[in-house]
Amino acid sequence: MNELTLVQITDTHLRAAGENVLDTVDTHAALLQVLEKLCTGGRRIDALVLSGDLTDDGSPEAYRRLRAAVEPAAAELDAQVLYVMGNHDERIAFGVELLGHDPGTVDIAQPHDQVMDVCGLRVIGLDSTTPRRHDGRLEHEQLTWLRTQLRDPAPRGTLLVLHHPPLPSAIPAAEFLKLQDADLLAEVISGTDVRMILCGHNHMTAASVLAGVPVWVGPALAYRIDAMAPVGHQLGVVGSGFTRLDVLDSAIIATAVETTPTTALYDKADTEVQERLSALAAEAG
Repeated sequence: MNELTLVQITDTHLRAAGENVLDTVDTHAALLQVLEKLCTGGRRIDALVLSGDLTDDGSPEAYRRLRAAVEPAAAELDAQVLYVMGNHDERIAFGVELLGHDPGTVDIAQPHDQVMDVCGLRVIGLDSTTPRRHDGRLEHEQLTWLRTQLRDPAPRGTLLVLHHPPLPSAIPAAEFLKLQDADLLAEVISGTDVRMILCGHNHMTAASVLAGVPVWVGPALAYRIDAMAPVGHQLGVVGSGFTRLDVLDSAIIATAVETTPTTALYDKADTEVQERLSALAAEAG
């Protein structure tokens, strides 16, 4: 099968116009920078997956700013869009402003779980949030629903997306914020066609496995937490990025893409680099 490319953007933490995160970070400008990079890069992108904490405070205006930025870019790319809840999000405003639900039909007690087909790849977004809590959990009804969705394999398998990583952590704060009872999720996905679990939330890029399935915690767009801060400290630093996901017959490859301003060391044509590497391989025999 032909390759697919998806982009994960997580922890955008948008606020209303004129408001910055931590009084410093213009997350709206950071989002626009990423979308411009995607739209001008000339690469095929099949879907944009936004994996939670899409707003910083759950305000309707912040969701409208997010949608006004993302959807024109997705249309230009001809890419599908999946919005997934995070703990900073608010279910009613999320449902109304991003999913197009009627305000009277959104129940704050009901999670926003979704399924999207991307050229045979099944992408399932799970709402791992509980109102007014920052840790994650999946209710019994959600796990039953997920088990039903996974009963029949998809042509390209399944990508599972949830905000809270189903992983332990050596970082004390992350231990408080993880998905609770991850073993229940492991039981549901074991032996199914789930090829990767995609998460955000921690503001630290990381990878592990659950029930033999790779777990990827993507780089946050808003800012980063230093995973090697001095003992006894939690250090938040300027940093921004997203994840490129390449879906091949044999694997899904997750690559962190840096968008923090940097200085370029070189800019060469692909062909020049490939010819040089080929020459080196020939010299080595």
